Amino acid sequence: MRLPALEQFALVTVIEQHSGNRTVAIDRTGECPLCGRLVPLTFHHLIPKKLHRRTHFKKRYSKAELNQGIHICRLCHNGIHDHYDEMTLAKGLSTFERIQADPNIRKHSDWAAKQKPPGTQGQQP
Repeated sequence: MRLPALEQFALVTVIEQHSGNRTVAIDRTGECPLCGRLVPLTFHHLIPKKLHRRTHFKKRYSKAELNQGIHICRLCHNGIHDHYDEMTLAKGLSTFERIQADPNIRKHSDWAAKQKPPGTQGQQP
């Protein structure tokens, strides 16, 4: 099963930095595709990494497909995981289009868009 490519936001594969026994995704700064804020971004796997070892996903997706995801801000990332468990995300919200169209996530990202970026609280324009 192939995941559709994103037209507006390119799918990216995880950039990893190996540190001993731990693998850490390297984050970057940019505009969050969900809320539009210019902030540090985190990598969200379209199919949660926790499920990559399950037979259902190993049979249906290549390693490259399992590692596809989008860079989104921490507020939006937390909102996605606060609203849905990993299995729901993997089976029902495994594309950017579905994430963006979901009413719960849309409501959360609309709220996140109104929040000040980290480090700007109390600063005068």
